[in-house]
Amino acid sequence: MPQESRITREDLEFDRLHIWHPYSSVTDPPPVWPVAGAEGCRIRLADGRELVDGMASWWSVIHGYNHPRLNRAALDQINGFSHVMFGGLTHKPAIGLCRRLVDLTPEGLDRVFICDSGSVAVEVAIKMALQYQHARGRPEKHRLVTIRNGYHGDTFAAMSVCDPVTGMHSIFSGALPKQFFAPAPQTPFSGDFHEDDIAELAGIIAEHHGEIAALILEPVVQGAGGMRFYSPRYLARARELCDRYGLLLIADEIATGFGRTGRMFACEHAGISPDIICLGKAMTGGYLSLAATLCTGEVARTVCAGAAGCFMHGPTFMANPLACRIACESIDLLLESPWQEKIAAMEERMRAGLAPCSLLPAVKDVRVLGGIGVVELARTPDFRRLQESLVDRGVWVRPFGRLVYIMPPYVISDEELDTLTAAMVETLTGLD
Repeated sequence: MPQESRITREDLEFDRLHIWHPYSSVTDPPPVWPVAGAEGCRIRLADGRELVDGMASWWSVIHGYNHPRLNRAALDQINGFSHVMFGGLTHKPAIGLCRRLVDLTPEGLDRVFICDSGSVAVEVAIKMALQYQHARGRPEKHRLVTIRNGYHGDTFAAMSVCDPVTGMHSIFSGALPKQFFAPAPQTPFSGDFHEDDIAELAGIIAEHHGEIAALILEPVVQGAGGMRFYSPRYLARARELCDRYGLLLIADEIATGFGRTGRMFACEHAGISPDIICLGKAMTGGYLSLAATLCTGEVARTVCAGAAGCFMHGPTFMANPLACRIACESIDLLLESPWQEKIAAMEERMRAGLAPCSLLPAVKDVRVLGGIGVVELARTPDFRRLQESLVDRGVWVRPFGRLVYIMPPYVISDEELDTLTAAMVETLTGLD
């Protein structure tokens, strides 16, 4: 290991005293495990242990770590130029990425706004919807409607459409824009849909559509708000409601895009196309932060015909060439692979591997869809103890709340996937 990569005891003490990790306390910080390297689907710790990665680094590293083609794309681009501003300039990596996104996404989404991260992609989508309605002469349509148990990011507009309880942002409720919330869909992914399931959303839209700009939701899979899978028919009905009442439909596919649910995009399960779609996470294969918000030509033209004459957003690092070049290679790598067959095989293997959890007294539910496996516990466990137990069993699985879940890299081997599910079963067997 290069000298500059070695983590000393002093480094860890500095980390404990000065570095604020995600969703953690600085007064009583949880343990962190120093990483020395990563290859394929394994994370190598500084103490020599290897962990099979069940998280794909928060769902982004779909091709595994240290992939030679992605490494080569990064080196090729950085030897040319790593960044130029996107205002008044353009470049081949951005054009190549946008061409791929227009070709891949559901029909009609042919205008691409490249941004920094998933949360910013949601901010962009919300601003786009508000500017669209303003340009139509409907400035009073300035609120959003969404469904409970959703999660859309940590920035302010994104927080406002997260579930007020499970969205982790209730402390900010007084400062956030007030949005409309309908109950979360109750019909499971493969269940028989009943109209009652969407009745309250339909009622909210019917009563308040005069002040609602858009409906935003995570199609089919609700991620960090609960890891819930719901009926594609609900999504299809939501599309119909938006059309009937003049709302834009925003699909947050940051977690589900690029194959995670078994379709390239989760909207495809319902056969619908949104007016705006948010993408991120897996787009660069986990190499660099990058996201995109796509909309229809009608939305884009209306926004630009309004008083501002343009869309009012422009990140400093918009369309960073290095990130765009890697994203192009990552998408090509995905399309050249038998990803549908791989995701289907992962689903079957996870379903079998996690099945014993359903018999455990501590477990409330076990569910699997595509490359997502979820064990929901009856009550919130001791997070630190659970995390340490999983690491001791050679896996990296990061639970949250009552959920212990995996979204592994697509290139994971059968043996590695079995290691993940076995470790989860063994760890949860020890819970009360």
